[in-house]
Amino acid sequence: MTAAVRAEFRKFFTTRLWWGMAIAILVAGAGLAVLFGFLLTQAPDPTGSNDGAPTGTPEQIANSVYTSGLQVGYLLLLVIGVMQIGSEYRHKTITSTLLSVPKRVRVMGAKVIALLGIGAIYGLISLVASVVAGAIVLNARGFEAFPSSGVFRTLALSLLVLGLWALIGLGAGILIPNQVAALLISVGVAWIVEPIAGVLLGLWDWGREHIVEYLPTAASQAIINGVTQGGPNAAPRLEWWAAALVLAAYAAVLAGLGSLRTIRSDIS
Repeated sequence: MTAAVRAEFRKFFTTRLWWGMAIAILVAGAGLAVLFGFLLTQAPDPTGSNDGAPTGTPEQIANSVYTSGLQVGYLLLLVIGVMQIGSEYRHKTITSTLLSVPKRVRVMGAKVIALLGIGAIYGLISLVASVVAGAIVLNARGFEAFPSSGVFRTLALSLLVLGLWALIGLGAGILIPNQVAALLISVGVAWIVEPIAGVLLGLWDWGREHIVEYLPTAASQAIINGVTQGGPNAAPRLEWWAAALVLAAYAAVLAGLGSLRTIRSDIS
């Protein structure tokens, strides 16, 4: 298993994709931290015209600033997850991979472990950039950079979020055989379809109270415990641990079904 995991890391880090993704996550983390740092520390409007503006405690503001690049990050990890298996099918290297490690369960286990590690690595890159830039802005605006220990928990959990989104991408990359189609569908669902569905469900009282909070993006936001948007009409939010279980369930189902398909299918 160790050799298989090492091979998966080597496949990824010997391409030019990894440092391109690293630069994108670094820039997004720092830039969005600065932007959100200024937006979330604005003084409330005494006229009440910004009642629907994001609101939260100092801890939630810090969480949102430091994880502002997370949405860009998990979309990139979703892409990486798709490509980690999709590129093997596209370039016909999956056959040699399975021949070199005859036990397919071990191959898929190695991919899962490698993607969790890759998610943690990119998460650290994003957090270093966002924490440094965000802390400077928060201090300049008169806010504490680390108002409570909950901020450190959020930073650790954001690494888990990225790893789980990479596993979701792995499942999508297997279940949708065409790599280009898998990329377009998975990113389109995560970036366009799901947000629109969340807005539409939010217009329906039962949907807002019982469905929206279980969507993958909503669960990701609940894990980091950031500021809330929408004022009194905001959808309820799961506890961080429940949200983590929901996102883990999405990753387990998609990656599990994809792994089962790879294990049982005839690959030539």
